[in-house]
Amino acid sequence: MGLAGLLVKAIGLGTVYLITQYVLAYLQSPLKKIPGPFLAKFSNIWRFFNHYGQTHIETQRKLHDQHGDVVRLGPNTVSIADANLIKTIYNTRGTFLKSDYYDGHIIQNIFSTRSNEFHAKTVKPVQKLYSLQNALQLESIMDENLRVLCARIESRFTEGANKGKTCDIADWISFFAWDFLGDMTWSKRIGFMDQGKDIGDIIGTAERVMRYFSVVGQIPALDKWLGKNPHWPRSLYKFDDFSVAAGFSVERFMERVQNPELGQGRNDMLNGFLEAKKEYPELVTDNEVIGYMIINVLGGADTLAIVMKGVIYHLLKTPACKTRLVQEIHSARLPYPTPYSSIEQLPYLDACIKEGLRMHPVVGQLFERVVPSAGLTLADGTVLPPGTIVGVNPWVIHYKEDVYGEKPYEFRPERWLCGEKEDMASYEARIRKMKDADMTFGGGNRVCIGRALALVEVYKVVATLFGKYQIVLEDPSKEWDLHKQWFVWPHDIKVKLSAFDGA
Repeated sequence: MGLAGLLVKAIGLGTVYLITQYVLAYLQSPLKKIPGPFLAKFSNIWRFFNHYGQTHIETQRKLHDQHGDVVRLGPNTVSIADANLIKTIYNTRGTFLKSDYYDGHIIQNIFSTRSNEFHAKTVKPVQKLYSLQNALQLESIMDENLRVLCARIESRFTEGANKGKTCDIADWISFFAWDFLGDMTWSKRIGFMDQGKDIGDIIGTAERVMRYFSVVGQIPALDKWLGKNPHWPRSLYKFDDFSVAAGFSVERFMERVQNPELGQGRNDMLNGFLEAKKEYPELVTDNEVIGYMIINVLGGADTLAIVMKGVIYHLLKTPACKTRLVQEIHSARLPYPTPYSSIEQLPYLDACIKEGLRMHPVVGQLFERVVPSAGLTLADGTVLPPGTIVGVNPWVIHYKEDVYGEKPYEFRPERWLCGEKEDMASYEARIRKMKDADMTFGGGNRVCIGRALALVEVYKVVATLFGKYQIVLEDPSKEWDLHKQWFVWPHDIKVKLSAFDGA
């Protein structure tokens, strides 16, 4: 037999071997009775291409509509849409560890680490900095950045020769979020609002990096061949540009260390991180301080921007809700920027924001966790074995009618208010059920540390923008552009703005 014949035979035998292994794995799998796509039972390649094509949200919704609350998405991955299991999977004890999906991230930090011990010791020194009390102490920084946002919007889109120009509010919310997080972290805005553009492609690069990990995370071993492979062409994913954003953190840290007087009187997070270093020298080194700053800006800015865009867009697409909100804000006779203490109790504003968070949670895929040694018992009595990867997708659970009531695909803030014929006990039970299923900021012991700060800012931004300006979509029939990966990034929300009289 010639060399060519031997090669063909070897390839044939190899193919038979691989097919045999896949078939055996399928037949022996304890998950074989869990319904799901046929190909997903054999390989994660199905999941990989589903995320690559940005179709995973719609696909998972359809699968759950077809098969119920439990769907198999991979050989060892199960999607859960049972609200009663959320507190089990995402419990405060952290018994369900994060999966190896999170191993792909560039540095180990309070978000990406799979270790509860690392997470606990890293969060402890700085946890108080993210409390509601501290968020309110940072309100003056929020106000100053809101003033800058309004001034830049007015000069570019509502005044003089620029009056009536189209504004892509999605871009400007991102500029604001990144500048505010920079100012809050190290008392210096990056400059997006002043220049009115994505400086150095920092925002775009951060999105591309997260999109890469979203796709490659479906087959984590791929990252060793791509992102962490020194021989792979760097031009294909431009990770080096990611260091531009991180470089701001290093520069600000070095400035503060070399010139301590720069921090005097500053009410920023960097001062808080340096105080944590003094209080916990065994836990907080210079590297930890820099890491805190990086995750503060890179992790926080996109999260904050996405949340704000979601609320704003759905209000603009639902004029009746926007009109009712504006009436409530104007009736309260609020100053601008609006103090949080004046708006936290506005019932319709609160309902609009809760509904916006429900309809547009930040994360668009499973918050993956690993089933511990005790297994996971499903509603029908089926027990998922230890090592199974399970998770809840917020874009699935937030749209369940049995949790959030009728018409879950409609923006309806009234679902968060007490109905005319609803008694208080029924209302409180209904609200509790919806809040228990809320996955906007994750869940359990790994819930987003910046949740309180983000919510304060969202309330202030929404109240200020809709209180000061008449905002309408340039083309009400046009849908926004969503980039669906790990985060669900909104783009292209073009509006016309004009200032209300006396605002």
